[in-house]
Amino acid sequence: MDTPLSVVVAGGGSAGHVEPALATADAVRRLRPDARVTALGTEKGLDTRLIPARGYPLELIPPVPLPRRPNADLARLPYRVVRSVHRTRRVLREVGADVVVGFGGYVALPAYLAAASMRLPVVVHEANARAGVANKVGARFAREVLAAVPGSGLAGARVIGIPLRRAITDLDRAGLRAQAREHFGLDPQAPVLLVFGGSQGARSLNEAVSAAVPALTAAGVWILHAHGPGNAPTVEAPGYVPVPYLERMDLAYAAADVALCRSGAMTVAEVSTVGLPAIYVPLPHGNGEQELNAKPVVDAGGGELVPDAELTGERVAALVTGLVADPARLAATAEAARRSGHAGADETLARTVLDVAGHVGASATGRT
Repeated sequence: MDTPLSVVVAGGGSAGHVEPALATADAVRRLRPDARVTALGTEKGLDTRLIPARGYPLELIPPVPLPRRPNADLARLPYRVVRSVHRTRRVLREVGADVVVGFGGYVALPAYLAAASMRLPVVVHEANARAGVANKVGARFAREVLAAVPGSGLAGARVIGIPLRRAITDLDRAGLRAQAREHFGLDPQAPVLLVFGGSQGARSLNEAVSAAVPALTAAGVWILHAHGPGNAPTVEAPGYVPVPYLERMDLAYAAADVALCRSGAMTVAEVSTVGLPAIYVPLPHGNGEQELNAKPVVDAGGGELVPDAELTGERVAALVTGLVADPARLAATAEAARRSGHAGADETLARTVLDVAGHVGASATGRT
């Protein structure tokens, strides 16, 4: 009796790592229903909530955060790596892993090192415009390296976009529009601006939208604003609908005509794939990767890029009203956004994983 294919996905920590891993896992199961898929994660972040909810077994390993500069954590790094690699090797043996797919983050580095020590094939996917340390290490011995956008810093990476869940890639915005508007209590005909800044909200977006509410609502624009659970809105107005958090992003995308958002890799991938025109406001911290994430979509005509320091209520109102007042321009921007997306990245990556696993003999799978 043949042993089922065993795939291990390592993408724990943030939603930007977990969601592509789970989308890939879903695609593997669609292509190979008999495949066994196991997710590596940690007790930190969203792993223990998101992964079991999607029906995948979660194996917890000690996280290995990689300091960006010398500090006390750097001195403890070798011990943390050894401990985590040891635990990961045990998991890979227990599940009879055939291939390891990594997406960066706290669990990717030990997954790559454990796989390499067991002569298991590795596939690396980089979602960000600039690769992190874990994926730079994994790419050195990976069988296949894939990236969301060009210029990630991983030599020879094949650009495929970001694997997204089918609720997003198959979203019929026009078909769901009426249901989505009713769900959020929005006007069925008025133009709608969707504002979100991640699960915790974004202060600069919240402040700019609050300042823009009078002008936008006076122009007939409704606003669906996910402000974050700890950020109570400071304004009230007819046509302004504030919510702490959006459980149904698919309906939020379907309800909207324009989005105002950050430009994390997952956000850009989802917003462009569903064909939603957007005003991207990159996070002003870090290494500038958020601006790079949005640049291909903006260059293609799928949105606008506004530096955080230049975001004001007046700027938001002018950009949004100018866009929704011109239906032809709005439609062209939506189409440009959609063309710049990569709706099939999940199956492209899954087929790559299956192809890599198919070229590995049983003697090299760790099943000893």
